[in-house]
Amino acid sequence: MDPIEHINPKKDSTLAMMLAAQRKGWAIFYLPPEGLLWDNDHVMAEMYPVTVQDDLDNWFSLGIAQNQPLAELDIILMRKDPPFDMEYIYQTYLLEKAEQQGVLIVNKPRSLRDANEKFFATEFPDCIPPTLVGRNPDAFKAFLQTNKSIIVKPLDGMGGASIFRIDKGDPNTNVILETLLDFGKTTAMAQRFLPEYIQGDKRILMIDGEAIPWALARIPAQGEGRANLAAGGSWKGMALTQRDRYICQQVGPELKKRGLIFVGLDIIGDYLTEVNVTSPTCIRELDKLYNLDIAGQLIDCLDSKIHPH
Repeated sequence: MDPIEHINPKKDSTLAMMLAAQRKGWAIFYLPPEGLLWDNDHVMAEMYPVTVQDDLDNWFSLGIAQNQPLAELDIILMRKDPPFDMEYIYQTYLLEKAEQQGVLIVNKPRSLRDANEKFFATEFPDCIPPTLVGRNPDAFKAFLQTNKSIIVKPLDGMGGASIFRIDKGDPNTNVILETLLDFGKTTAMAQRFLPEYIQGDKRILMIDGEAIPWALARIPAQGEGRANLAAGGSWKGMALTQRDRYICQQVGPELKKRGLIFVGLDIIGDYLTEVNVTSPTCIRELDKLYNLDIAGQLIDCLDSKIHPH
């Protein structure tokens, strides 16, 4: 995971998972990504024994670090936030070596590489709005002419960074596309603008292909075109609609097949916009709203996979 001392304990989903694992009696180790290495046919890691508590001022305590083989662990949760860069990919290569030695990696390293959070949504064409992926500025301009108002975004961003809305006739169209596409050198995505975002960009959490039956709707701040909590949005809970459940039923089996055990779907109105596979969050907000234990459900699911009987 990212540096544990820098997380927000009030809302951090990884901390919720650690608390749930600790309640189950599991031994927990904190592995900073820079401590992973391949050495003489073993994948090793700098592991800190860690205890956690649900305390906003004192949420963790680390023991003495030890360099140990990853194969000594039963389960590793990969909870490193984007950017999804080459360093992230190299980490998945190392984790895949541990997977080959019998460790359950959540989510599966190969699938983390294959399932780009923006592009993976195109696997479900009946669920997404009109969408374009490419790097040709003229194609984006034609897409804008057809759809009148579009959202354009990079394929490797998070938290609402570098997302733009362009309306037909916008005098900033060229400079936005030049910035996003780097004059045709960088691939990006465009989707038809969905005005329903004002009612909330819904995050639905999936555990082993099954949806949690309530969504967290991120509501954009006044005058803000993005609903991300990182961009100042607020949130409220809502039950899944029939369309939400249909989307989950389409996506769930593919997630299960690919070993994507903990995933967050983003839905605006009737459309799937992203499939978050790296480090989806919103556990703590949904737990608080509906008296749930989503992290506990996840830990029970993982326990059943390593102890199927």
